[in-house]
Amino acid sequence: YTFMTGSCRLPRGDLLYLEGQFKAIREKAAAAMPGTDWSPVELRRDLPPDRADIVVVGGGVIGWSVAYWLKKKERVRDGVRVLVVEKDPTYSEASTVLSAGGIRQQFSLKENIQLSLASVDFMRNINEHLWVLNEDPIDLQFNHSGYLFLASESVAHIMEENYVTQREHGAKVTLLSPAQLKERFPWLNTDGVVLASYGLENEGWFDPWSLLNAFRRKAMSMGVFHCHGEVTGFTCTTSSRETEDGDVLRIKRIKYIDVKMPDSREYQPVECAIVINAAGVNSGKIADMIGIGSGSEHSMAGFSLPVEPRKRYVYVVHCPDGPGLESPFLIDYSGVYFRREGLGGNYITGNSPEETEEPDISDLKVDHEFFQEKVWPHLSHRVPAFESLKVTGAWAGFYDYNTFDQNAIIGLHPRISNMFLATGFSGHGLQHSPAVGCAVAELVLDGGFRTIDLSAFDFKRILQQEPILERNIV
Repeated sequence: YTFMTGSCRLPRGDLLYLEGQFKAIREKAAAAMPGTDWSPVELRRDLPPDRADIVVVGGGVIGWSVAYWLKKKERVRDGVRVLVVEKDPTYSEASTVLSAGGIRQQFSLKENIQLSLASVDFMRNINEHLWVLNEDPIDLQFNHSGYLFLASESVAHIMEENYVTQREHGAKVTLLSPAQLKERFPWLNTDGVVLASYGLENEGWFDPWSLLNAFRRKAMSMGVFHCHGEVTGFTCTTSSRETEDGDVLRIKRIKYIDVKMPDSREYQPVECAIVINAAGVNSGKIADMIGIGSGSEHSMAGFSLPVEPRKRYVYVVHCPDGPGLESPFLIDYSGVYFRREGLGGNYITGNSPEETEEPDISDLKVDHEFFQEKVWPHLSHRVPAFESLKVTGAWAGFYDYNTFDQNAIIGLHPRISNMFLATGFSGHGLQHSPAVGCAVAELVLDGGFRTIDLSAFDFKRILQQEPILERNIV
């Protein structure tokens, strides 16, 4: 037999010889890297494509949610070419998987309440949205035990006002007096508590990794490209226009995004039409690369993206005589929180440090003295059974902290005509990710919000120096 290759006729024996040579080369290369499943074909599987319609920077739960919704909303199959770039494929430092996994509707801003309600509805029906054919059903391990906020006399009026807002927007919450609190949760010390707010429905906690992986798996099954690499720069065009005040405003448009491959000097420029900055704690650095914040003070170009990493500790404790299955996600007015972690008397707990005591962010080391000084005294006071607890583990994670007003920044940047922002959630990103992904996809593909109006979270509020703040009781 003979085979045609191009314009040449290649005898079958020669073809088999060449195949044998190629096989030997592959085996030799693989042998040089023992203990791996390396092969020449697999080497470049995570390189990004040369072109994408939309590049999502950041493969955390926000980034993958955005990617899923972009594909969900495309009008023609494969009509939108989406690429997700994530620099940490192990997610060892990802905010998503290192969080406490809570979801609540007890906010003071209507936008945050609406995001929570839409997100929890998505999670309740997650297999209708994210199940992949021939895969196991998704189990978020959702625990519907609710949130319990405790208020002191100085902030009880804020809790009452928040309660009215929450009920107006469909949240199922109730207020409890100290006597009602003690009757419902007899293990609780109500000393100093004037009022409590308890979530009756749509609150609790779930497994963060399961949600992230479900979004990722579904998005990839829908045709989303992904690569493991780090964004190192942008190639832009610049245009100028004159403002009403006579100033010259320079508008940039991203043409290419440079993606550096892991453990390599190699990088791949990706031509793109739109960029979504969903890089979480690194989103400020991504903005810096393109010159956001590099202008003169008080000019539009001088306002940076006010998002930076803040480190938070989570401690795992064991207490056989602690609160049982009815225990909610409790947040004391001191700032200390705890929730049950599985069964068998295990809990996780923590507290946010004072602004002047923010820990070093150069690593994810845990400060165990912080637990002894800032967590345990308040925890054991509020739940006397915790006086005999034992710390069995701990970890640290980062918040994408919005230093301006601790709320999300969502929308098109006014100076970068094709960069959308989805960052600065300050601890709310995981729980709001399903609804935020939908909102960003609407903004990109429909030209505006359709489901929930999140225009209050636009970057313009930073330019106008008009923060929108949660009225917290902690």
